[in-house]
Amino acid sequence: MTIAAGQALPDVPVRVMKDGVPAVVSSAELLNTGRVVLFAVPGAFTPGCSRVHLPGYKNHAKELSAKGVDTIACIAVNDVFVMNAWGEEHGVTEDIVMIADPDAAFAKAVGLDIDVTDKGLGIRSQRYAMVIEDGVVVELFPEADGLSVDGSTAECVLATL
Repeated sequence: MTIAAGQALPDVPVRVMKDGVPAVVSSAELLNTGRVVLFAVPGAFTPGCSRVHLPGYKNHAKELSAKGVDTIACIAVNDVFVMNAWGEEHGVTEDIVMIADPDAAFAKAVGLDIDVTDKGLGIRSQRYAMVIEDGVVVELFPEADGLSVDGSTAECVLATL
């Protein structure tokens, strides 16, 4: 079942880099305080994610902050080293928390996992964005097919804030 507006986020272990070292943290620790914009991508370094989705959030980080967003976070079914390298390559590590969901635990817990084995990617996260306030989903922006980059962009989120 897909998470919906009004529901609390699940608390599952995810990974981030802390002081240059991989760390396992709870999703609640990262996402349950203040107003958070979380966007999920099927995979770091993939074309839509690298050309459109991540750069859009980077380019609109100040506008999101001005609209009361305390944290911008990106999550993908990749390992923490890949997420860190992707964030560094795009120069977003100061503005965006890069979260690794290596076994798709978070994606499955929110009901937004997708099987793209036929594309050589295995189980991944669907592409979506959500606005979270103190651990509760306020808005969810899922992509209709789970992979497009249409309704989950930074511009779409900004239009609703």
